[in-house]
Amino acid sequence: MGSSQADVGTPVVLLVEDDDGDALLVTELLADAEITVDLRRARSVEEAEAVLAHEDVECLLLDLGLPDAAGLDALERLRTFAAERSDPPALVVLTGNADAGQGVRAVAAGADDYLVKGETDPTLLARSLRYALQRRHAVTQRRALFRSEVRAAETARLERALLPTPLVADKHVSVMVGYLPGRDGLLGGDFFDTVERADGTVLSVIGDVAGHGPDEAALGATLRTAWRTLVLTDTPSTMILPLLERVLLAERATPEVFVTICQLVVEPGRRAVDVYLAGHPAPLLITGPVGGVRCTELVPSARGRALGIPVDGGWRAQRLEVDGPFSVVLYTDGLVEAEVTPEAASVLPRQGAPRLGVAGLRRVFDEALASEFSGVVSRVLRRVRELHGGPLADDAALLSVGWTADAEIIGERSSTLADSAEWTR
Repeated sequence: MGSSQADVGTPVVLLVEDDDGDALLVTELLADAEITVDLRRARSVEEAEAVLAHEDVECLLLDLGLPDAAGLDALERLRTFAAERSDPPALVVLTGNADAGQGVRAVAAGADDYLVKGETDPTLLARSLRYALQRRHAVTQRRALFRSEVRAAETARLERALLPTPLVADKHVSVMVGYLPGRDGLLGGDFFDTVERADGTVLSVIGDVAGHGPDEAALGATLRTAWRTLVLTDTPSTMILPLLERVLLAERATPEVFVTICQLVVEPGRRAVDVYLAGHPAPLLITGPVGGVRCTELVPSARGRALGIPVDGGWRAQRLEVDGPFSVVLYTDGLVEAEVTPEAASVLPRQGAPRLGVAGLRRVFDEALASEFSGVVSRVLRRVRELHGGPLADDAALLSVGWTADAEIIGERSSTLADSAEWTR
């Protein structure tokens, strides 16, 4: 107690008292009390404000008769100054024998407790400080919980914004999307969207902004909006990625930020799909009729650089010829980089593989497609989380875009968010 540097876990108490005799009395009472504190002293409100500005004070012991403020004025000044801190200190006032009523008024004005100097003993002082400190701790916990709940609500709203409503008129086109937030609670920059143009061309995109946090999530939302705008204004497919890169260069916070993207262009006749890869994992292709569906991995032949990387090279399409019903599955690397628990490693194509990998994801799709195609995105996301043993370390997005090829079969439209009530059930 009274050292110049507080021990770890020892609360710092600031005594604001101009009378040396009363200050000595408080020091002696604390020495005999069953509580350990690091006692500091200020002789005026001005000195107390200087200490509060630079040190983490947990409790104020305030005399109500100071040279630069008297009575409740001193209390109000210090409460107002301390309120600017994220965790304001507790406050116990000291009054003289003739001013006990003022102590009651001080508590009504916001003090945690009051002590009458001539009636205070070590036990009473220790109890008052302990109460004030515990009350401060409880208030701090409630404040932290409130902030956490607010952040969680804001995060949930932003996550739902990452599940845009597809603008697709063709009822035979399936669009299934899903998003899994990472377990660290930080939003990532995954984004995706699907839009059908007036001529029947269907364009889809999935992207991943490097990094995690609100800046990356905001950048991802900006790029998705820019992509949708370019599509709706009939920008040629070959020009979308170059123009999107210009938006990235203008909006990113630092030159190190880059974005990987996979863009699909499904022609109006639904017989061909152009795939544009900008440093992004290649998609999976699901083909075949009900009962004979198979999932294959696309072998990329036209992979381009990620957006924002200062090297030469652009992006060209890799054409896929399709005949009959199909679905192209786009995903972000949070899925394939999911670590698999030892108990679940036997389901992977390669024994002992620490990560799911593209081959593992394809096997998960094979399992999910064995029953039916409907709801496959939700089942795959659940299965990946199960293999991982809980929420993924990184956020992950999954987008399946396809065509039923049958006038009697309507395409499925669905979205899955990991923290939704439906997912929890």
